[in-house]
Amino acid sequence: MKPFPASAAGVQKYKTVVIADDSVVVRGLFARWLGESGQFHVVAVAGDGETAVAHAGRFKPDVMVLDLDMPGVDGATALPHILKESPYTGVLLATTLTERNTRIALECMTKGALDVVSKPDSRSGLTLSLDFRSEFLLKLGNIAQTRIRPGGLPPETDLDFASTGPASLRQLVSVVPRYLVIGASTGGPRAVAKVLFDIGDGLQDLTTIVVQHMPPLFTASFAEQIASYIGIPAREPFDGERLSRGTIYVAPGGRHLGIDRRLGHIVANISDAPPVRFCRPAVDVLFNDAARHLGPAALGLVLTGMGTDGTEGAGALRRAGAAVIAQDEQTSTIWGMPGSVVRAQQASSVIPLDDIGAAIRGLVRAWPQ
Repeated sequence: MKPFPASAAGVQKYKTVVIADDSVVVRGLFARWLGESGQFHVVAVAGDGETAVAHAGRFKPDVMVLDLDMPGVDGATALPHILKESPYTGVLLATTLTERNTRIALECMTKGALDVVSKPDSRSGLTLSLDFRSEFLLKLGNIAQTRIRPGGLPPETDLDFASTGPASLRQLVSVVPRYLVIGASTGGPRAVAKVLFDIGDGLQDLTTIVVQHMPPLFTASFAEQIASYIGIPAREPFDGERLSRGTIYVAPGGRHLGIDRRLGHIVANISDAPPVRFCRPAVDVLFNDAARHLGPAALGLVLTGMGTDGTEGAGALRRAGAAVIAQDEQTSTIWGMPGSVVRAQQASSVIPLDDIGAAIRGLVRAWPQ
């Protein structure tokens, strides 16, 4: 490998990357893209999971690009060992998404992988797809930022407006919430599952709607995984479906999920409208609709994720009388989305991930039924 590039001050300027893929062509292509980006330095490559684990221990890279289908020890088997050797390495799954690989990738994302990018089926598609290259570099850049842990909020940020714990959450709502609307992105599958599991039987009193930034193939499998893990019905809704209490609805990948009121009932509104802040589905679409049709009966929750999706919608919820919870910085994989809500002073409460589910369950179950 080439010497590690450094800034003029001698501080490492680039994020270090290990590429684990059994294809020599793919490894070379990814390495070239990363070199041309000017942001990354490939310190090692691996053609199988066993070598990937060894490189994780030796190089402690900022990011590892991990294929699932490799000879011998595959990517899914190697993942926990990679994270054991290098706990602060962000793992991006890069694989061809068959139905089987989609399920495996989701399992990996609940066990520590941060995101996934779908490789085109053919070698020519991989080489020629500018969209794939852009998505690959964008997601890798997002994950690399998880290594940057700023020392708290900027000095000018005033948190007096927000509770920093669950204790006073009950005082922030005027009516019992009956709809839980959740937005998440990078690191979200694990966080969403954790929160829903911790809410437990409180979910029976809620209609839960989730926007998780995911490719189309993933969201149906994500809903199935949630249902299996929690024991509560979970699925992608169809357009116009009446939304029921005790059910979890997951936005279909690549389509917006909003809500509407038709004939006195709250129903799903599925849309192919343009992306909002580069996102489809977009949290802002769901939150704005919730503010319009539910008002204080909604409870907003913004979990880990890159970008600012959800901030505008959180403001709409607050103006409509609803409370909004933001995941705190210390427990967020990327404190982009929840951090943006906090900085915009639209968070009613800022709570660590481990406490969010219990706070919501207590809020819902503390009221007379």
